Amino acid sequence: MAPLGGAPRLVLLFSGKRKSGKDFVTEALQSRLGGNICAVLRLSGPLKEQYAREHGLDFQRLLDASTYKEAYRRDMICWGEEKRCADPGFFCRKIVEGVSQPIWLVSDTRRVSDIQWFQEAYGPVTQTVRVVASEQSRQQRGWVFTPGVDDAESECGLDNFGNFDWVIENHGDEQSLEDQLENLLEFIRATL
Repeated sequence: MAPLGGAPRLVLLFSGKRKSGKDFVTEALQSRLGGNICAVLRLSGPLKEQYAREHGLDFQRLLDASTYKEAYRRDMICWGEEKRCADPGFFCRKIVEGVSQPIWLVSDTRRVSDIQWFQEAYGPVTQTVRVVASEQSRQQRGWVFTPGVDDAESECGLDNFGNFDWVIENHGDEQSLEDQLENLLEFIRATL
């Protein structure tokens, strides 16, 4: 299968539970590397855009961490699962279209099929990164267990994935997080 985007030097697939800090980590990495070198790609972007279009909703409001998004989250998950069942690579192909930066940070990898798609499309330049945070840390960031969301494949699909290439512990210790980000940045810079 020929990739639709440019040829990346490195693809980092970030996963983790809600409020673990995936977006925080990927945005911190991008700010240090620069937007001309590093792109943050969100699998949820094309999902939310298509869902909003088909359901007459405000796409921009679905992108932020709002109660608006939360009101539609469960239905959006079901709708996205239907799309993935019909075509497991649908959302993966959408996010790489036209990306020219050499470093790709996929901020919201949620399923084994997402990882498999990137590994098949981009091979050895693909690495997995798991962002973990304690329940207490996640609760301090506003996480509340929601049935049908936190026990769905979109949250649990990679719980038993196995060996991630990188694990970032984001329990609230700023210095520890900074040290881990520096290690990952060293690795990323070595690929350039």
